[in-house]
Amino acid sequence: MSLDAGRLMALLDDFGRVRLLVLGDLVLDEYVSGDVERISPEAPVPVVHVRDESLALGGAGNVARNVVALGGQAALCSLVGDDAAGRSAAELLEKLGVDPRGLVAVEGRATPRKTRVVARSQQIVRFDRETLEPAPPDAEAELRAGIERALAACDAVVVADYGKGALSAGLAAEVMAQCRSRRLPVILDPKAALLPWRGVALVKPNLREAEALSGVAIHGAADLARAATALRDALDGAQVVVTRGMEGMTLFEGGAAGVEVGTLARDVFDVQGAGDTVSAALALALRAGASLLEAAVLANTAAGVVVGKVGTATASRDEVRALLPAAVAAAGAVS
Repeated sequence: MSLDAGRLMALLDDFGRVRLLVLGDLVLDEYVSGDVERISPEAPVPVVHVRDESLALGGAGNVARNVVALGGQAALCSLVGDDAAGRSAAELLEKLGVDPRGLVAVEGRATPRKTRVVARSQQIVRFDRETLEPAPPDAEAELRAGIERALAACDAVVVADYGKGALSAGLAAEVMAQCRSRRLPVILDPKAALLPWRGVALVKPNLREAEALSGVAIHGAADLARAATALRDALDGAQVVVTRGMEGMTLFEGGAAGVEVGTLARDVFDVQGAGDTVSAALALALRAGASLLEAAVLANTAAGVVVGKVGTATASRDEVRALLPAAVAAAGAVS
């Protein structure tokens, strides 16, 4: 199978006509950045002289950020707390051009928040604040109604299920039923559960997630193929894309053997959020008309942009376009 760089460029331009609904657990990423020049006299820990503080959308919010950065259109439905972090997330969505009314604020619930302390581009420590309990019935009913409204105007759904309570098994089953009736493909980035998402078009775990979700210890290509078969069977025939970090991806389409897609060698500063970038790019490319191989190369290229940045980052269409010829060559199948 060969690749045509010109066709990939055209597919990238077509991202603008695709609208995706992103479902899942929204996280507010907080960064406290500074310099370290001494060790604390109180304990053997570095003292960070804070220079900057910033907020960014993480989790499902980062998928939406990447959809927009790549030129697509996004809607997002999720739960947040009725707190300052939830209000900050809504403001960030509005600045992104994504309607924040898809967020359901739940009184007494904490918006998932990850605070990272960074010094000289190195993360020193991370503080997590989150609520893992499922949503109360009234909040889930409001979320369900928002999802139903958003589905009417979307071309596909991306699920970023981080297991933080936004998506119950019952809600997942209802979403899948609605997507089947509307013939909307669903792309799943799983962290916790597979069975509620039977019928998705594609599942995108990394190696560690593929092991955990399939129950197969992966030590080589044969193990990876067995794990992919288990995932495909559990999801009623989904295509499987397993991301392998700097080694690229392995694609399993139908009952065919795995196809390895190499990635462009890049200086890696931070892998945080690269999986969200891949989910966004895969979904946009497939709905723009790409084959699975073409979509994987575009997603690999976008992830290559993101890992060269620090923090929860995105890849723009122009950045992907600039790297694409080299990424096609790295994929090992140039026409």
